[in-house]
Amino acid sequence: MNLPLPPVLVVDDDKNMRRSLSTMLTDEGYAVRAAESAEEALKLLAQEIFFMVITDARLGGMSGYDFLTKLKSGWPDLSSLMITAYATPKLAVEAIKAGAIDYLSKPFEPEELFHAVARCAERHRLLAENAALRSRAGESFSLDQIVGDSPKMRELRQLIRTVAATDARVLVLGESGTGKELVAGSLHSLSARRNENYIRINCAAIPEALLESELFGHEKGAFTGAIAMRKGRFEVADGGTIFLDEIGDISAATQVKLLRVLQEREFERVGGHTPIKADVRILTATSRNLEEMIEQEKFRADLYYRLNVFPIYAPPLRERKSDLLLLSDHFIEKYSKLNGKSVRRISTAAIDLLLSYHWPGNVRELENCIERSVLLAPGKAIEAHHLPPTLQKKDASEKSAAGGTLDTAVAALEYEMIVAELKGCDGNMAAAARKLGLTERQMGLRVKRLGIDFKRFRRGETAAA
Repeated sequence: MNLPLPPVLVVDDDKNMRRSLSTMLTDEGYAVRAAESAEEALKLLAQEIFFMVITDARLGGMSGYDFLTKLKSGWPDLSSLMITAYATPKLAVEAIKAGAIDYLSKPFEPEELFHAVARCAERHRLLAENAALRSRAGESFSLDQIVGDSPKMRELRQLIRTVAATDARVLVLGESGTGKELVAGSLHSLSARRNENYIRINCAAIPEALLESELFGHEKGAFTGAIAMRKGRFEVADGGTIFLDEIGDISAATQVKLLRVLQEREFERVGGHTPIKADVRILTATSRNLEEMIEQEKFRADLYYRLNVFPIYAPPLRERKSDLLLLSDHFIEKYSKLNGKSVRRISTAAIDLLLSYHWPGNVRELENCIERSVLLAPGKAIEAHHLPPTLQKKDASEKSAAGGTLDTAVAALEYEMIVAELKGCDGNMAAAARKLGLTERQMGLRVKRLGIDFKRFRRGETAAA
């Protein structure tokens, strides 16, 4: 999906020319800012973002050629178009050398101007997309980011290790906020394709009318606004991995075209007729019940079976309550560091509220809760009153829904006491064990069972949860 373009900056010392250019471009749907000199334009460039500059060759003060030279050094990715009434081949060469990507001589037809501006607009979009792809390529995913030591999470990590090395299609199932994108990212980072592009698309976030073009690209003139050929995400992901999040939200027409990609490993751009081959591993995820959607004829059964070669289930937080304190500790460390806070632990009363809550938003909701609490806590501990109001409702129905047990409460208290002593002893296991009346061996077994990383409490050291 294309983001709105920044404005065009028009620079001309002729008031009528500035007004004429601004009117023509505005009528074509472009936002426009105008300046009467190169000096004024440079001030605007320092304050705002533009997708291109249109300048006259002759300006009062700094010339258009000197202005282009400054643009080339200060804003190398900014497209520029020069207009002049004194066109000669020599001046055209000088303009191109100065940094202009196009050159128009007066008088010119409006279509000439629109064509040149459209080329600059497409160049801006391509540069922005390439920057976004490089940014995504730099993102790192690993199993360490999937925090938890419950049996379900250990099984999840083992499944990821098993299937990552293959090219099998994986369908990640689970409620919103359970970390399905981390599962997909880990599958790519552990695969043989890890050094190739990893492209992610949230199908629910892209309007249906644009999704097909996003996935498969389009040819020039395929529809209004298609001013140039554009590669789709499948083409960009060739050799790598594509992750289609919320796959249950795609339309019936897109389902048919995606099925063809899975069957024949080829597709056509919108408005095109030439088949394009793509070697892409496809990962998908959904929070919907696809089998129920198949019964309702809202999702194709043949597409479901092709996507669901290897299903992986990301469990909700309520099914792995034993990981809650480990996750909380992880987020406390993360947001304390990000915000320059000294918060290091959660009080017993706050832990009781965390454990009694049913977490409909799963790990994402917990992370937001801890981030908020870290910001509110003035000292080293998160207290009960720092937690969101939704967690502080203690009516019987919520307690029943939470499904808390004595074992859970005991484990929470044990975790808090061990963490508190380890923090107080700067990560010294032997000293903390003595204070708790345990042998070092007993302490080691409990630390391992509770998933506590004692090294991160040593002074001058940090460790990822």
